[in-house]
Amino acid sequence: MANKLTIKDIAKLAGVSKASVSRVLNGYQHVRPELRERVQKVVAETGYERNTVARLLATDRSNVIGLLIPSGAPAIFTDPYFARLIEGISKAANQHQLTLALFIFYSQEEGIASLQNIISDGFLDGIILSSDYKDDVLFNHLQKASMRFVMIGRPPNNEHMSFSDVDNFGGGRTAANYLIQQGYRRIGIITANHNLAAEDRYWGYRKALDSYGIAFDENLCAEGDFSQQSGSRAMEQLLPHNPDAVFVTSDTMALGALQTAKRHGISVPDDMAVMGFDDLPPAVQADPPLTTIHQPILESGFHAVEALWQMIDNPDHDPVQSILPARLIVRESA
Repeated sequence: MANKLTIKDIAKLAGVSKASVSRVLNGYQHVRPELRERVQKVVAETGYERNTVARLLATDRSNVIGLLIPSGAPAIFTDPYFARLIEGISKAANQHQLTLALFIFYSQEEGIASLQNIISDGFLDGIILSSDYKDDVLFNHLQKASMRFVMIGRPPNNEHMSFSDVDNFGGGRTAANYLIQQGYRRIGIITANHNLAAEDRYWGYRKALDSYGIAFDENLCAEGDFSQQSGSRAMEQLLPHNPDAVFVTSDTMALGALQTAKRHGISVPDDMAVMGFDDLPPAVQADPPLTTIHQPILESGFHAVEALWQMIDNPDHDPVQSILPARLIVRESA
């Protein structure tokens, strides 16, 4: 009998509207306690079980959202940034009773082919795109499609759209300001040319130099790709130009920079300061522990899901744009 009951039956037995029953069953918060109790009592007494397929057909929703990460499995499973990001996204998805589907692409071409299938299937309620490449074809493709999506990171063309990001410019400026205030003047930087977040951190660093009247030296600028190996190679390029401090635009690259300094017999911070950006767990375990800029990665993922949920729940909702603050974490490397 329980499986044959409908929402209409539950509403009649509880003496409430079908809409009230639907809100209780879907976990909506804004339901009067007495109504919630009446519905839950009837559900418990009758053993009512929702027909998931029928419910989804009625609401035109799947309650499944996708997370697109075009960085490839090696980067995702070795970079602690993604673990924190996925944790934040998963927590928010669980709160809204959403299922999270993870899509990992090894190239832009593979991403486009897969994305076309994902969109045409029509199964996802929306997508979160974690990418801040300067020229991201996935972003461009999603803009042209009818799929709801939210960016994690700054949109490359500053469109009026939903996104969740950290104040990368402010964080870069804070990092350079701190080093300058510690008395350093030949401050190098390791950035990532393809990445919008690294670009914003770079311009924050440049703003700090300008504010203190310190001339920018191109010889003190090197590029990596956010990997530890690239941070090590970039530090090799900087050392002949005798920086007294280096701001590295990611903790992972900063770990590589520390290894290179140590290999050359350079004591950090006695001979040279090194500073990162992210405040990932390995920063605490580094030798010496890394002074860095904390970015709220988990919270950024959480905010992205909240923005997507609002788009799903109310298609006419204005774009939700979150720029979360970055803050200085002082340890021993600078």
